Amino acid sequence: MPKSRRIIDIVLDEQSVARRSPEVEHERAVALFDLIEDNDFHLVRGAPGPYRLRIGVFEQRLVFDIRDSADRKLRDIVLSLTPFRKLVKDYFLVCESYYAAIKKLGPAQIEAIDMGRRGLHNEGSELLRERLAGKIEFDHDTARRLFTLICALHIKA
Repeated sequence: MPKSRRIIDIVLDEQSVARRSPEVEHERAVALFDLIEDNDFHLVRGAPGPYRLRIGVFEQRLVFDIRDSADRKLRDIVLSLTPFRKLVKDYFLVCESYYAAIKKLGPAQIEAIDMGRRGLHNEGSELLRERLAGKIEFDHDTARRLFTLICALHIKA
């Protein structure tokens, strides 16, 4: 991916992030690592990247603070958390079931729960893409990783 369409640094507002189970913390860490390693991200009608991204929650709104490589603010994009609430809640319920299933259920049951988890994750990433349409362009994998990070922020919000 060209540097002009990349996130080179991402920071989550630690005051917005709630601590969860070790499994959820691991998922968040993996999403952060994978996002920096491989992403496609571009401001629509905005300055080219590479970008530094800060994500946080302020007054029950999701804030994307987008900066250039020199850390100069390019744009804030603010989204309501309301459309994400039920989906995030359902996603974490399924995740908790999945983590519990790994410890005591067979492969068929684990796979069924994981399919539901992946379906909700895909639904969340598509909702994010819809909500940011016309503001930010990004691919499916980037959307999935961003949705994981939004879930980490949303828990405390």
